[in-house]
Amino acid sequence: MSHVMQYKPQWIREDFVDFIAEKINPVWAWKKVKASIVDVQTLSADFYQIQLQPNHNFRACLFSAGQSVLVTVVIAGVREQRSYSIVKITEHGNVVIAVKRQGKVSNALTRLAVGSVVEISQVQGDFTLDSSVEPILLLASGSGITAIYSLLQQAIRQKVSQIDLIYFTRDEAFHTELQQLSEQYSQFNYHHFNTLVQKQYLSVELLESTVADFGQRQSYACGAKGMMQSLNQIYQQLGISDQLKQEYFQVVVDENATVQQVVFLRAQQEFAAKTNLLESAEQAGLKPAHGCRMGICNTCTCTKVSGSTKNLLTGEIDHDSNTQIKLCISQAVSPVVINI
Repeated sequence: MSHVMQYKPQWIREDFVDFIAEKINPVWAWKKVKASIVDVQTLSADFYQIQLQPNHNFRACLFSAGQSVLVTVVIAGVREQRSYSIVKITEHGNVVIAVKRQGKVSNALTRLAVGSVVEISQVQGDFTLDSSVEPILLLASGSGITAIYSLLQQAIRQKVSQIDLIYFTRDEAFHTELQQLSEQYSQFNYHHFNTLVQKQYLSVELLESTVADFGQRQSYACGAKGMMQSLNQIYQQLGISDQLKQEYFQVVVDENATVQQVVFLRAQQEFAAKTNLLESAEQAGLKPAHGCRMGICNTCTCTKVSGSTKNLLTGEIDHDSNTQIKLCISQAVSPVVINI
């Protein structure tokens, strides 16, 4: 008896399609967002503005000022990621980011030539401007100016009635552009402090003398550890923390915290945690899913079954059971059980 062989189609794997596609064009991909570097400009000695031209998978229409993208580069055969705030998206859909040459990924990214291809995520993050036109205060230091500059442009388009920007910097990155905007728009006041020339730190006295009604404004801040810690302390002491929206680009570990035992329930793994839960798990040889490592992308979000954790960005202690936490910005302050 003869048998007729029936053809049974098989689903084509995405990685196979991408492998073939990139042989034809390096930015082609089925679902992934790949982008070619089309322009690099020097903002200062170690600060670069990089323009990326993404493939058709990127949804530029979803972008809100203040959001970021994860950029993936291959370093010594290993895929490494870092989150970068978007300065702007051009009318042609290109993504403009600014990168400080520090750290593994940023060092590699700033040394790539025009024409190089990287992988990026869709836009992410909730550091965005409220829809109100009431007066606002913007605060930035160092490379934190990238997110704040994006918010400033949106605030001007949104016709916010009064905008004050306090910017601490050691270089001239974005300084000329900000000066020009302050001259062009009467509602925008620019307060620039070059800390190499003038040793100036954020204090309640500086805020009061610069923006007298700051306590009545919604504030947006992004910057280095020192400024962010001072700002949070000031707003907490004045009881106006609910008027502060902030973005960190460096997670600070509580050096005074003691080592705590952490259990990953489904993985049936236990380890000692001293730093944030993501790093502690990795040091123990575990590989939880993660992305930005800064509390932005939500990739490492999971359920804390029991125990107490500290949010390293806000300082808030969470004692509740069965709550959502982000491993990269959470530190155990008691034995913790996590459903992962």
